[in-house]
Amino acid sequence: MREYLKETLIELCCAYTIISVVGAITNIFYGSETNNANVIIMFIFCAIAVFVLSLHKLLIRFSPLVMIIIQFFVSLALCCGVVFAASFIEPVTPKGWFDFIRSFLIVYALGAGFYYFRVFSEAKKQDKLIRQIQENHKEE
Repeated sequence: MREYLKETLIELCCAYTIISVVGAITNIFYGSETNNANVIIMFIFCAIAVFVLSLHKLLIRFSPLVMIIIQFFVSLALCCGVVFAASFIEPVTPKGWFDFIRSFLIVYALGAGFYYFRVFSEAKKQDKLIRQIQENHKEE
């Protein structure tokens, strides 16, 4: 459990750093500013995405495509819940919802793509190692 928590926190820190830097660069180019509420919401969204993606081991019995789709919709639902709760503080317009879903889809697709590339490349390395061990065992 401690190792899982450690890995999840490292991934959260990396994801949030990347999202923050990309957001800062985007703000520089478009001349906009980020307020503290947006920064907190970005962190919450990163935490949701990292947590849901890290649960892929629980969904291993499904095909990878089904697992990715389930994780996407769970993450989207949780993030929509956060936006809905935040809408009691500051109203969200219909265009705001559209922008949120579009932004979430783009960032989530990139993040999940990178995450699953890492997971599957690690699995490939482990498979290769297991085959080498089996071949060495047969030779003995």
